[in-house]
Amino acid sequence: MAGPAPSPDLALDVRSVHKRFGGRKGVPEVHALADVSLQVPQGSLVALVGPDGAGKTTLLRLAAALLTADGGELRVLGLDPATQSQQVQDRISYMPQRFGLYEDLSVQENLDLYADLHGVPMDVRRQRYQRLLHMTDLTQFTDRLAGKLSGGMKQKLGLACTLVRSPDLLLLDEPTVGVDPLSRRELWQIVQQLVQEERLSVVISTSYLDEAERCEQVVVLHQGKVLAQGGPQELRQPAQGRTWLATPADGLPARLLQTRLMDLPGTLDAVPQGGDVRWLRAQTDGADSDQSGLPVSELQRVPERLEDAFMMLLRSSMQAASASGEGRAPTPVEEQLAQANLTLPRSSDAVIEVQDLVRRFGDFVAVDHTTFSVHRGEIFGLLGPNGAGKTTTFRMLCGLLPASSGSLRVAGVDLRTARAEARRHVGYVAQKFSLYGDQTVRENLQFFGGAYRLFGAELSRRMEAMVEEFGLHAQLDQMAGKLPGGYKQRLAMAAALLHEPDILFLDEATSGADPLARRDFWRRITRLAAEGTTIVVTTHFMEEAEYCDRILIQDAGKMLALGTPREVREQAAAGGAAVMDMDSAFIAIVEQRRRQAVRGRVAA
Repeated sequence: MAGPAPSPDLALDVRSVHKRFGGRKGVPEVHALADVSLQVPQGSLVALVGPDGAGKTTLLRLAAALLTADGGELRVLGLDPATQSQQVQDRISYMPQRFGLYEDLSVQENLDLYADLHGVPMDVRRQRYQRLLHMTDLTQFTDRLAGKLSGGMKQKLGLACTLVRSPDLLLLDEPTVGVDPLSRRELWQIVQQLVQEERLSVVISTSYLDEAERCEQVVVLHQGKVLAQGGPQELRQPAQGRTWLATPADGLPARLLQTRLMDLPGTLDAVPQGGDVRWLRAQTDGADSDQSGLPVSELQRVPERLEDAFMMLLRSSMQAASASGEGRAPTPVEEQLAQANLTLPRSSDAVIEVQDLVRRFGDFVAVDHTTFSVHRGEIFGLLGPNGAGKTTTFRMLCGLLPASSGSLRVAGVDLRTARAEARRHVGYVAQKFSLYGDQTVRENLQFFGGAYRLFGAELSRRMEAMVEEFGLHAQLDQMAGKLPGGYKQRLAMAAALLHEPDILFLDEATSGADPLARRDFWRRITRLAAEGTTIVVTTHFMEEAEYCDRILIQDAGKMLALGTPREVREQAAAGGAAVMDMDSAFIAIVEQRRRQAVRGRVAA
């Protein structure tokens, strides 16, 4: 039977597409896409959203003619990528999650290399480079090595390299993962400018639902199927009348009120927001009666967001899967959380003490005279733009990097003289999880247990406890490198907690995670902190700063703000900014400091 006639008005036309992986040599078959249909009009901006493993990357790789569908019809700019792959790739640009910059080449040399690969004529390059460098604000960095750029600048360079030729369709796979709010805003300004001025068609996958709100169309994927698609306003409608803002009473941290609300029947979602808790309910009324007995001082209705509707869709889909026997059972830690009456630990002991900390790399000062302390059972956030010095600070706290000067004590141990002893009290989850991909889950746990000096019966006991807690029984003999991102995160957490550390360091551990996975992650962290574990976290999701007891914001190695989330928001507002949430507070504080620095240089 002949396929559908390609429409000249569609940049991407997907009809009942299927894609499977595995199914041989003992590898279970996975339906990455199952009967997926969607259309992307020419000149439009379309977002793909969904949990880890939903099929977003698979769909983009099919559109980029890097994979072939197992069934259905797919047209890219009217072309069949299965039989016309080269013609498709000549007219599109695709930026994968791990874009291949050459770190030992300069910004200009990377642009030249990609222009050569795409056959961009010399007479076209000059004007194209000028425009791209201006849009990405990289004009003054053309001679800098790509490996020396901050994470946000690398992403902008990757986008510039993707656009060295002018495509008819741009495919972007999670371009803002690991990028701070300032760089995220700049990247989106570039994308929207391209759509508006060049009528470029763009399909972008994202973990940020506020980014999807900016798109004309949003496609929600889950387990390879389309749950919903339409404009953001259309998709928000089911959540209308179900969203509330609950203000904690008696100074209770928002994360503890969130936990209480999540345990109520009929709650679909609860997440800290600006010191309060955004509460999504299955019912449109009765919230006042549900409030009785809860530590809530005020409750008010608020307009629905796309993220609210997204969480409704996922909860509904998971409940249906659970009813049919396809969903996963809650892990023991989730069951414990559901029964817990969490309270704040009352210890005032400082387990991390930092005084006048400095770290230099040659003439470059990465951390410039930083001072703070962290108490037992506290959740402490290290925030800052890409290149601010927070990762350097983080690595010194973990004992992975020596300080140039200043004092640093962790769990009562001086890190300048006894780093190995201090590390025995510490668990560490790196941004890339530091797992051994060619080893099984079991072998990874055994290795990390040995590194923490756990052997024999004690190692077996702790491994069993972590496997149970993080729901890893079914994955024990799977290769870690083949696990979905959510399970890699669970394994990394299990490995870090094997030796029951006093302090847990989390370096952007939720980078790239969808909202549902982030909720589950922070419920675990809340439980650990309530039990007395000290948590130090870096993150680019500013909503996660609301889970912290206190936060430190750095830029260019210097401390800009230190205090509770409320105190930091108040500091930003005192500078004249219209602050609604931590995202706007973060941007305001960093921009205020940068304006002061510019004025200081001009005055000098």
